[in-house]
Parts: sequence; C-alpha cells; structure tokens
Amino acid sequence: MEISRKYTIINAIGSGERKVSKIILVTGAASSGKSEWAEFLAMESEKAVTYVATAQVDETDVEWVAKIAKHRCRRPQHWQTLVAQTDLTAAISTATSADCLLIDSLGTWIANLIDLSQKDWQKTVERFLKTLPEVSGEIILVAEETGWGVVPAYQMGRIFRDRAGSLSRQIGAIADTVYLVTGGHALDLKKFGTPIPHLRSTEFPD
Repeated sequence: MEISRKYTIINAIGSGERKVSKIILVTGAASSGKSEWAEFLAMESEKAVTYVATAQVDETDVEWVAKIAKHRCRRPQHWQTLVAQTDLTAAISTATSADCLLIDSLGTWIANLIDLSQKDWQKTVERFLKTLPEVSGEIILVAEETGWGVVPAYQMGRIFRDRAGSLSRQIGAIADTVYLVTGGHALDLKKFGTPIPHLRSTEFPD
C-alpha cells in the first residue's frame, strides 16, 4: 500500500530494505497519532503481534470506554491481547524472536503504580529497563509527552509528569528507534536528533 511504500523509502538503508529495530519508542502528545503510528509499525514488522494493554477499564467512565473501543476497532482481529496493568516486566519477558509486542501505553502503567514510593518505583523501572534489551522479539512502546504544558497543581500530577518524562528518556537512550509524533507526523529522533550527554556534576552529586 502507498503508506508502506513511503515508509520503506524514508527508512531505506543501502539495500533499500526497512531498517529493523528491536526496541522502538513512540512518544507524543494526546491525540497526536502516536498509537496509530505504533500500530502501523507493528503491522510492518510481519511478526506475530501481541497488544500489551496497560489500561484499567472503568465501565463507569463512558469517555474512557469509548476510547478503548476505538483502539480495539482499529487493530487487526488476529492480534493477541495481553493485559499487564502492573507487572510489565513479566509480560515482555516471555516474547520470542517471532513476536512483536506493542505496549500501549507507558503513561497508564505509570498511573497504575503511582502510589509506589520513589524507591520502589525506581526498582520497578530498573528491572524493566534491564529486561527490555534481553527480550528476543521486537518491542514497540507508546509513551505520552506530559511536560509541555503548565506545571500540575497537585503533587500526584507532578510525580506522574516527572516519572513519565524520566522513563521516556531512559528508554530513549537504549531504544534503536525513537519517534516523536505531533500534528499527525512522525519524526525519527534517532536519525535527526542529537543525544543529550549525561553530565554528572561533582559539585551537586545525585
């Protein structure tokens, strides 16, 4: 199809084939098209796709239920669905080289664990980040950009924003490909961006 042809051209290497990435991070603002881009990348993988859902479904939240239904209608029926609301590490650890895992999204996973202390949250993140590169299959992670607006008025909102930003940055450092999706367009940050070096201050140690 036309969109597939354009994607292949954009990501062409010497042989003209699509660049194969093991870890792909797709990040963007609300309703930017990030989930749709991630779904397209999963279809392009030509692997057995498992949609890893992190959301908790509240049947009383009509708007949220409608959004989940919209996502479900968009996905191919032959895709498998795995619900992983808290233990995302366990959910990805069994993937094989024939699998493509689409995790949507990291933001809802963070929200599900928002009551964890900073120490416990850091342990959870470290375990997840250690497992990611060890997984045999392809992993596509969808993340939300939450720090481009006003500072949240409540502490819980600020904790969520900081954890989301930090997690995206850490995954972006080890990902093979990082896309920023905005205005319905996906920008390959690994291709056009410059990694920010980690500078450790001796005057103000961590």
